[in-house]
Amino acid sequence: MAVLSVFAMIAADRTPREKYIQQYSSVAVREMRRTGVPASITLAQGMLESRYGLSSLATEANNHFGIKCHNDWEGGRYYHDDDKSSECFRVYRNADESFRDHSDFLRYRDRYKFLFDYPVTDYKSWAEGLRKAGYATDPQYPAKLIRLIEEYDLCRFDIIPEAIEEEIPEAPLSIEKPKIHNVKPSEEYRFPLSRKVYEENGVPFVYSLEGESYQSIAKSNNLFLKELLRFNDLSAEASLEPGTIVYLHAKKSKAPRGLEKYIVEEDGESLREICQRFGVKMSSVIKMNKMTPGGVLRQGDTIKLR
Repeated sequence: MAVLSVFAMIAADRTPREKYIQQYSSVAVREMRRTGVPASITLAQGMLESRYGLSSLATEANNHFGIKCHNDWEGGRYYHDDDKSSECFRVYRNADESFRDHSDFLRYRDRYKFLFDYPVTDYKSWAEGLRKAGYATDPQYPAKLIRLIEEYDLCRFDIIPEAIEEEIPEAPLSIEKPKIHNVKPSEEYRFPLSRKVYEENGVPFVYSLEGESYQSIAKSNNLFLKELLRFNDLSAEASLEPGTIVYLHAKKSKAPRGLEKYIVEEDGESLREICQRFGVKMSSVIKMNKMTPGGVLRQGDTIKLR
């Protein structure tokens, strides 16, 4: 009983910051392995945004990062004064859901993707990058994160044993970067090899040149026009601007691992353009997301890609 009392006293003496680190460090490490967001950054942001888990948003809505509802949010809603009066914030069933949503928020929004090119151990570049990308308007935001990380040695959670290092997915911009398509002996493609052919998601494509049309590209690659249009989610030939991606083979039904979803950055983005960008069939994405063909996308909408 005496030993238990000592431990109870030690636990009671911990500061809110130390309690927060003890309670959520394992969640932050798990999210780092899943998405590549450094655990130190996640913990420091959570501590700062939620006042160490004591803010009303954290205690009443399990929202530790101040993520707002956006158009496609179907969960609970919590109204709270922020930049504007009575803004809508997401309500989570538990804190783990909030941490997961925060990781996805960073990984799947275009403006944050460059952060994942930094090593997970480079917390200073991540902190500066968050402000540069517009996560916070406070010019002292990076310094506040860095101070918390260094004061509580949060960077110790960023060290990954070599045995499990491969669990962290590749940086999103690296996955998205078009690669030169090298035809394997076992592959049977009908297009000639006199032109540089790239690939996205393992699907070969060319960039259209000045004066080309879908008809001319189909002809030069030994394809039927309707076949080429189907590969590119088109029902009829359309005008073709130079530099447009034109797939020469059927796209995949889902994006590669590490690109599970895409978060719309601006109102009116075209679903077809998104599908062309990631080399995924539009019909598959519509089915995955239970969407109505022709629906309008809005900022903050989440599109599942696999």
